[in-house]
Amino acid sequence: MLVIVAPGQGAQSPGFLTPWLENPTFAERLHWLSAVSGLDLHHYGTEADAETIRDTAVAQPLLVASSLLAALELFPHPADAFDRIGAVAGHSVGELAAAAGARAISGEQAMVLVRERGKAMALAAAARPTSMTAVLGGDRDEVLAKLAEHGLTAANDNGPGQIVAAGTVEQLERLADDPPAKARLVPLSVAGAFHTEHMAPAVEVLGRLARSVSTHDARTPVISNRDGQVVHDGREVLRRMVTQVSSPVRWDLCMETMMQLGVTGMLEMPPAGTLTGIARRAMRGVETFALKTPDQLDDARAFCDKHGSASSLDHNPTWRMLVSPAKGTFKATGSLREGDAIQPEHEIGSVASSRDETPVTAPYGGTVVEWLVEDGDLVSPGQPLIRLHPEGVNG
Repeated sequence: MLVIVAPGQGAQSPGFLTPWLENPTFAERLHWLSAVSGLDLHHYGTEADAETIRDTAVAQPLLVASSLLAALELFPHPADAFDRIGAVAGHSVGELAAAAGARAISGEQAMVLVRERGKAMALAAAARPTSMTAVLGGDRDEVLAKLAEHGLTAANDNGPGQIVAAGTVEQLERLADDPPAKARLVPLSVAGAFHTEHMAPAVEVLGRLARSVSTHDARTPVISNRDGQVVHDGREVLRRMVTQVSSPVRWDLCMETMMQLGVTGMLEMPPAGTLTGIARRAMRGVETFALKTPDQLDDARAFCDKHGSASSLDHNPTWRMLVSPAKGTFKATGSLREGDAIQPEHEIGSVASSRDETPVTAPYGGTVVEWLVEDGDLVSPGQPLIRLHPEGVNG
């Protein structure tokens, strides 16, 4: 099974788009996304220096655009992707590229959202001196306890021995004077405490914009940063991306879900290397491919052919499906039968795992066409549970 991942802020480096822009089609598409984002992405991807592209308002649109356009080079006929990609995920801002790749939102919508996301997060960061520090090594529980002691947030949990602390400059200074045992601290060159309460103003900005965004159910399972759950409903994908701006990134749980799904290959969009590097340490037995330059495209396609399998989701437009958000035991609520009608937000059951119990609700009303599981069945992330015929759809 193949998973495609998109990196987050910090992965960019000066000139990383230069070889890609030798392709006229790529260059024209980047020109279009530059118009949508209001930024000269050609300049920022080729000529701008490291300090310039560190700017949140620049880095985020640049990263999303690079992932989107590289995906179009990898799959010139986008529909082919759905016969190969088992799931998608993005780290932080990379979730916007993943959502667009899964067709939950359009590429243009992703670029508008990331444009405003970057600006809003930059403004929020400017309100008070905040930053982030990588905490490498140490005992996980001890690290988290030490961060809590100093009022810091574990803004990124990237797996064993890789936690990023975020908060005010003063809080991080106190951590530097009193670090967790056996841990190494590496201050990060970022503009603020992303994925913490300090980004709440940016969530408000994006929330207003999101109300006007039209969504579609994802054509490929989307693994959410918030808790590693698989999300199918387009509105839920969008809602999670909005609130994620001020919530920690649980990439460790995303990788756990990938392993539960049976992923055998992970391909990372450019500027690649960060997420595949983490996977090599945390996802033993999973083959990785870091797509960095266009001369790797043939090898990348061969990698996709090797690991690819069709998404488990049914794309027949007359059906809607509810899928399991996580691995666990399905518990049905009530006694819904085929032919029964349900209202929007009706709870059909829950999935209980060792970590928690997650309700499964229908975001839309409709008629039960077919149960695909039974009460008490063990289910995997993204597994279809029930097929519905939505209200107002003629089959």
